[in-house]
Amino acid sequence: MRDIKELSLKELEDKILSWGKPKYHAGQIFNWVYQKGAFEFSDISNLPVALRKSLADEFYILGLHLADFRKSVDGTAKFLFQLRDNNLVEAVSIPAAKRTTGCISSQAGCKFACEFCASGLKGFKRNLTCGEMLDEVLYLKNNLQDTQLTHVVFMGTGEPLDNYENLLKAVRVINSADAFNIGARRITISTCGVIPGIKKLQEEDLQVELSISLHAADDKLRSRIMPVNRKYPLGDLIKCCQEYIHKTNRQITFEYILAKGLNSDSSSAQKLAALLKGLRLAKVNLIPANPIPKLKVIAPSDPEVAAFKEYLFKAGLNVTLRRPRGQDIDAACGQLKLKYEQI
Repeated sequence: MRDIKELSLKELEDKILSWGKPKYHAGQIFNWVYQKGAFEFSDISNLPVALRKSLADEFYILGLHLADFRKSVDGTAKFLFQLRDNNLVEAVSIPAAKRTTGCISSQAGCKFACEFCASGLKGFKRNLTCGEMLDEVLYLKNNLQDTQLTHVVFMGTGEPLDNYENLLKAVRVINSADAFNIGARRITISTCGVIPGIKKLQEEDLQVELSISLHAADDKLRSRIMPVNRKYPLGDLIKCCQEYIHKTNRQITFEYILAKGLNSDSSSAQKLAALLKGLRLAKVNLIPANPIPKLKVIAPSDPEVAAFKEYLFKAGLNVTLRRPRGQDIDAACGQLKLKYEQI
């Protein structure tokens, strides 16, 4: 059995034609799967019965199983999915006043071993397919009440740019008017700083948002907490970002998790301001750390966070503060999966 979501609209049209049926049925299938939320071919009522049977004999629509679900008092919902090979991945829906964001995983496990992230504690398993990433989006979309999925961020488990081809195929389906029809500027790809992937992305002619997990402004600390920095150090990364902005004229958001005793003091603020001050179209998103007891990570005090933000603002940087969501349901990347695997 094959995942039908691995096929583009053109590929599905070719398949339908090979069965001797009109290709417009492919558009009907896309509409039912991506917009109406059909999980079974028998639900697609405007297809001939014989075509529905042919589809069910060769393809499936949904390839994951809900293993666990948690909902926070702040409305954030976390889904733990079991894939067909029993690997586990997480996705999160995050509601706000006028938007609901789906946070999607791109890999089962992670090989990059960032010190403050629970995603890689059990190691790297494999890349997710395009269809599996779309499964996550479908499930979130179809389980929202009184709202719509408006934004998608690839910030869950795994490094998206380490799974480049599958990621880009999924992004194009999410963006397609024939499928989810979510605007490119409402799709964010987050990376820990994989320079070859950033360089490839700038050639795609996609207006997606790029987010870079920075978390330290000097090579010594960043190499300790983010081993990827040993391969792609800050000087090379910032130069790559300059090239990306010049090529795309798109803003880059630098995510900076503030962890007490690690990177939240005044010296760290000064280093961060100096690193990014000359970078056009850069934004800093400060995020007080979600507590992860196993990693001994805690957030700084509110006054320390406020002072850090104020320093960057006075240094002329575009800076925002994002409060953690879903702390009561282990909403940070990898936490629920880690807890589930330890049961």
